[in-house]
Amino acid sequence: MGCCGEPADKGPSNRNQVQPNGMVTSQPMAQPILEKPGNSPTMSYQPTIASPPPVLVNNSSTNGFNGFNNQSVPPWGHSPSPPAQHPYEFGAVAPSPPIPSPSPGAFTHSSYHPQGTADPLLRPQNAYYPSLNGQAGTLSPSMSPPPIDLSNVGPAPDEGKMSVAVDFGTTFSGVAYGSSRIAGGRVQQILNWPGSVETFRKIPTCLLYDEYGQVIAWGLEAKNASPMAGTMKCEWFKLFLEPKALRDESSVDPRLPFLPPGKRAVDLIIDFLSCLWEHAKEQITRDIGAVADLNSADVLLTVPAAWDAKGCDMMREAAIAAGLVQSARAGDKNWRDRLRIITEPEAAAVHCAHLTDLHHLKPSQNFIVCDAGGGTVDLAAYKIIGQMANLEIAEMCARSGANCGSLFLDLRFRELVRTLLTDHPAHLDPASLAYFMHSFSETDKHNYAGIQDDDLMFHFPCFNTEDPQDPSVGLINGELCVPGNLLRREVFDPVVNEVLQLIEEQMNRIEQRIDALLLVGGFAGSEYLRQRVQPRTYIKEQYGSRIHVIARPPDADTATLRGAAQYGLARRPLVASVIAPRAYIMKVKLPAEQEDWLKRPAYIRTNDAGVHICENRHVSCSSVPSSAKPPVR
Repeated sequence: MGCCGEPADKGPSNRNQVQPNGMVTSQPMAQPILEKPGNSPTMSYQPTIASPPPVLVNNSSTNGFNGFNNQSVPPWGHSPSPPAQHPYEFGAVAPSPPIPSPSPGAFTHSSYHPQGTADPLLRPQNAYYPSLNGQAGTLSPSMSPPPIDLSNVGPAPDEGKMSVAVDFGTTFSGVAYGSSRIAGGRVQQILNWPGSVETFRKIPTCLLYDEYGQVIAWGLEAKNASPMAGTMKCEWFKLFLEPKALRDESSVDPRLPFLPPGKRAVDLIIDFLSCLWEHAKEQITRDIGAVADLNSADVLLTVPAAWDAKGCDMMREAAIAAGLVQSARAGDKNWRDRLRIITEPEAAAVHCAHLTDLHHLKPSQNFIVCDAGGGTVDLAAYKIIGQMANLEIAEMCARSGANCGSLFLDLRFRELVRTLLTDHPAHLDPASLAYFMHSFSETDKHNYAGIQDDDLMFHFPCFNTEDPQDPSVGLINGELCVPGNLLRREVFDPVVNEVLQLIEEQMNRIEQRIDALLLVGGFAGSEYLRQRVQPRTYIKEQYGSRIHVIARPPDADTATLRGAAQYGLARRPLVASVIAPRAYIMKVKLPAEQEDWLKRPAYIRTNDAGVHICENRHVSCSSVPSSAKPPVR
């Protein structure tokens, strides 16, 4: 009950919050610097950087960041008490009292965080791993679990060579690196970025241009910069390289921001990668305490599974133009080959397969990786082959993907606000819309729980103080009140249903049993997506059994980045075979021969030059001129 006997507010801030069993993997959100009406804006470029809030120590009456309750978080800089042994550690002895194993088909959070459920992207803490090769130990936040055992493979000729992974995402990007001579071969992540004293595992994929088209800020500084005349903030430009947009510019999603005048999407990608790479080189050199030979390092760049050859080629050329690889010495003719393009689900699968003990997977078992990111959702199915000591996986069917990441929840929410407030234009200016979207992204986007929230009202503070009252559209006391069932129907269901459809289509391509479904990416932290991904929702009876494990692995938000780095460190193909997502069909017309006149006379035509041509001759690729062959990647 509230004061004076009134009932307590039933808004989402007072309802029972979902208590995750693992770490929250939501991406770091920028804090928009929005000035209230009446304040005079600063015209010169002085980006006011609002560092994300630090980890909060919560009691039973205080909600944590994003509505989650942090439990027993010690003050910053103090060591946590030793945690209990991880219940999913393969072969681990259950603690007392025993923790029951997850029931078949139940969604499990396999990640563990010793300092509560605070978002690791806001302030990564020391990650505790109960067993490292049979021994307890603690790793730094930039270190991964033990690398894949390559003791049976033998030393490689380029032993000690550095590998750098770049995960260029639609909404967030990151860099990881490693070498057999650094930190025992474990993957390291860059955590320090311009614009904040806090540590981040990923930063916003954002650029800020001046009126002359020059980059004046990037990453956190660009995302958090105050609106200024003569500047243009650019985001989500990666989506301009998806296949439909490349084939037909008119098919570009009209909800995406405009590009700066005179610039193409690939120009923005070059600018961002250039800034990202220069900072990465400085950090890597400082972190390892020596001058790193980055000019000779292997670089792995991730791309969505749904991209075609043209998009991959454009990304490769952009990475080369940004300086990610370059000639290391005189006579180095093959320096471009040090840049490798790897699909996002392929990289995420390497990370997940590396943790197979955690999910009780064994050789010959199959698993699906659903990489749900900010812009795209990619799926791939793999089989574990060989022995676990010499880990190797094989693709079972063609990869699939679509533009249905968490970004599209934001876009649909913005359209809903515009529809509700059509008659109240004072709340539809860019600053007001940004304020509404920020409020949605910070809390309800991740905590929304679906049907059980249908009867709740979700409150979003208005940036503009005009028109505070219009109950017919939800404007009440300076807040926009949106019913939960309206949010589900107009914002969440269309996007989540598309993700479920992708999973069902991937399942239909496989005639074998699927033992695990692993959710990775920032969107995997959505509570509603977690509830909707249930076995009986999309697995048909003809499969004969349910998926036994549906889990979000540790470091799910950076699985693609870490997997790409692990792939580079392995120095061997971890994905033994892949299935081509498309095939080439060539129609050939060759001069008619004697055999054609005898067997295929009906297909012989005379061309304009008077030459007899056979249009139905079977020919092998080796007999086709090299100029007519399709490109091989």
